[in-house]
Amino acid sequence: MASQAAVRESIQGQPFNDVLNELHAHTFSGAPGESDPFTLSELEREYIAYSLGLYYQCDHCVQYHGRVVERVRKSLGNDIWAWQDELLKVVLFLRTSRANVSSREWEGWVDAWRRFAGRLHHHQAGLACNIAYAVGIARADEHLMDIAFESLRIFYPDDEILLGVIRDIDRVVVFMKAATSKNRTDPIVRRQLGGQGIRV
Repeated sequence: MASQAAVRESIQGQPFNDVLNELHAHTFSGAPGESDPFTLSELEREYIAYSLGLYYQCDHCVQYHGRVVERVRKSLGNDIWAWQDELLKVVLFLRTSRANVSSREWEGWVDAWRRFAGRLHHHQAGLACNIAYAVGIARADEHLMDIAFESLRIFYPDDEILLGVIRDIDRVVVFMKAATSKNRTDPIVRRQLGGQGIRV
């Protein structure tokens, strides 16, 4: 069979990969003359992407965005900070959902989250809330989105800036949902197809 002899570079096909690459550009580097300007810095967007990689348990995404964060931090001359450990704590914190706890537990969680986010704010202003909003979008968690939005609207009182921040966060989430799904399931699909003698 011809399909057994042919080896494809991508399960989805090159046109799909081209679209995903363009989406990556619009999310992180911008496409000259096409992308809206970013409100969040490259570092802030990459911190969010790294955190979503952890949240989605995508090792490829964590490694890729971790390298980018390190590169950007180095180019900015940022102080030494155990950012990977801190973002892991953020993601662990955000695994709690209002639907899975009692009202009293939720009130305690919100109080503990605010203290934790405040501590993180000293290293990277607004970062914990940006990540919380991203995780809220990722799992369509209105309670988490409301808590994060309450802080975001205080931190970004200008409506245009707030809109830009939300837009940047939403773009990262949309890209990461697609990328993490692809990166996590491609090995499984390749194994299944390989069992049928189809090489991709």
